[in-house]
Amino acid sequence: MSKENINLPKAPKDLCFSEIDFIQSNFNVDTFLQEHKKSTKLETMRDDLGIYLKLLRSAMIDLINRDYTDFVNLSSNLIGLDKAINDLQTPLGQLKEEVMQVQQTLDDEIIAITHNITESKKIREYKQSVFSLQHIYKSLNKLSSILSLNTFLESPAKINILEQAAAEFNQLHFHMSRCKLDIINDKQNVCEKLEQSYMTHLNEFFLACIQERNSTLLIHCLRIYVTLDKICDAENLVKKEIVSPLIYSVINIEHLQTDLLGLQNIYNRLLNILNVELKQLLDITLHPNRLSVKGFNFLVNSFWIDVEEKIELYIKCIFAPGDPVIFHSRYVATLEFLEKLEAECITPESLVVLKENSQYKNFLKKWNLPVYFQIRFQEIASGIETALTEPISPAFVKGTLQTLTKNDFSLYATSVMWENLEKIWDNDVYLYQLFHRFWKFSLQICARYQTWIQTALKEIWPIENEIGNLSKVEHSTKLNFLICLYKDLERFVNMLPSLLEIARSKLKQETPIVLKLLKGYDSLDETIKNLKTVCPQITEEIVNELLKQCVTHLKQVSDIPRLFRRTKRDVPTKPCAYVKNTLQFLVKFHADYKKVIPENVNNWLELALSSLTKHYLVSVTDVLTSVQKTEESLRRLKKIRDKSTGSLPSEAQGISDDEKIRIQLQVDVQAYANLITEMEISTSNVHNVEELLHAVKTATKR
Repeated sequence: MSKENINLPKAPKDLCFSEIDFIQSNFNVDTFLQEHKKSTKLETMRDDLGIYLKLLRSAMIDLINRDYTDFVNLSSNLIGLDKAINDLQTPLGQLKEEVMQVQQTLDDEIIAITHNITESKKIREYKQSVFSLQHIYKSLNKLSSILSLNTFLESPAKINILEQAAAEFNQLHFHMSRCKLDIINDKQNVCEKLEQSYMTHLNEFFLACIQERNSTLLIHCLRIYVTLDKICDAENLVKKEIVSPLIYSVINIEHLQTDLLGLQNIYNRLLNILNVELKQLLDITLHPNRLSVKGFNFLVNSFWIDVEEKIELYIKCIFAPGDPVIFHSRYVATLEFLEKLEAECITPESLVVLKENSQYKNFLKKWNLPVYFQIRFQEIASGIETALTEPISPAFVKGTLQTLTKNDFSLYATSVMWENLEKIWDNDVYLYQLFHRFWKFSLQICARYQTWIQTALKEIWPIENEIGNLSKVEHSTKLNFLICLYKDLERFVNMLPSLLEIARSKLKQETPIVLKLLKGYDSLDETIKNLKTVCPQITEEIVNELLKQCVTHLKQVSDIPRLFRRTKRDVPTKPCAYVKNTLQFLVKFHADYKKVIPENVNNWLELALSSLTKHYLVSVTDVLTSVQKTEESLRRLKKIRDKSTGSLPSEAQGISDDEKIRIQLQVDVQAYANLITEMEISTSNVHNVEELLHAVKTATKR
């Protein structure tokens, strides 16, 4: 019963459920309890169900009372119904028998008609077979007469006889296919012998036309093959009698090993066969704008198939990828040969036939390009790893200061990296089919270079004995290496776009999507971005190396108080020697590198001087603080002493030792600032210089 026919009494609003819940098609007691248990208690639900049950019982009683009369009348109306049904049974049985008799009559008529139709069909087939048999006898007699040896060989119009016989053979095959009589089995052998004799004459005449290069007769012969549906026979005939002997004389291991050009010369000779021996046939069968015969493909079925079979049979060694140099030259020569072969396909349809040929596909698959790439990968990667795994030493630097200004790398490692990047795209290594692999390999080399730089920065150098000798800045070999590394990385990053141009030049067809993939995320732009992140790390190491040579001299700042306490020295007017010694290395560094890499030198010096000045400020502040504390301590002791003796405080005579110390610090700091200025560096670009000057100036005014 549908939900529309169910009229349940409406549940009161204060119940926890609705009457509609019970008439749902997917009603389930467990689901009902689970859903309503969340909103009310089980005791409340039990009470509500009891209330609704009483409503249902009351509704049922009302329904029975309302329809009681109809129930009673329904039983009384059925009185006498069985007698009426029995009265109808007899006439219905008679009608059924009459219908069955009519159906049987129709079935008998259908069987008779079907039999007559079948007999008529057999008669028509027999008449057709007799008619075809007459034509078979006529065709056989006519063909026997046409192909009689004397008549055929002596006829001056041999091609006309061949065309006439071809038409007759078509008629003969047509009637033999329509003749159903067993008698033609005896004529089958006669027909085959005549056809074999005919094909022998046709093949001989076809080959003679090819040798004589008679285009008119060739076209007639090809049309005869089309008429007889013997296109494959013609292609196989050309392959066997003309192409195969010539190819056999070209493709052999002796020509491959003794000829200077090797495989390339073999391909040239094969193309010569195609352009000389088969040129006329290809012109007739492939050029759509000329008088041509369609349906033939001598290029694939007569030439290419035989070439591929003999290469596989006699010079299979050309596919071996063991020697990558030989493999590359042979593969390139093969691609050039195939491109010229494809150029012979004048129409798009013939080109598709060549490329879809199974032997053509298998021939390309025999060139194991993944193995070739793996060999090249190992060859190049091993050279790179050999150069990068050596311990960092001064021998890594191949250039001098002057080479930093040239467009060349200063480190052997960087040179090896770039040379191998160029080698990947060299014409003797690169293959277009492996473009994606070589591009990925190039990015891997760049990533390996970045990893090597980060490792080199962490490597601990041996302690240098020449640190104390500042006559030559090159004594700091690590510093020289870091500078060369920084400049090499800059050049390397700047040259990477040229690598993209090299790769683009190797593409046969450049599209915006391909260019975007080469430059975009996870490709060259990301590689350049990652390499540039290493430059600040190298700069930090350079600055640390510069500081290492300078900061030790600042320890002498703490010795200044001892120079003036109880020594009765004159008021200082000259800076202490430590000031010059502290900046001497930076001054020499500036003199040696300023003309070579001015922008980098200024940047490094500003960073180094900022850190050095910070150390200097700390040392000066410590000394000033110590002097102030000592001065205050002495002043308190003097007051206590004067009180104990009862004498008045005496006025200080002259400049005290503490003041001389402050003056000396001021002179040193001013000299320090002057030396910075002499290095053509503005003190405003060096952090903490102003604070340092202010500290000593404030101290001397006290």
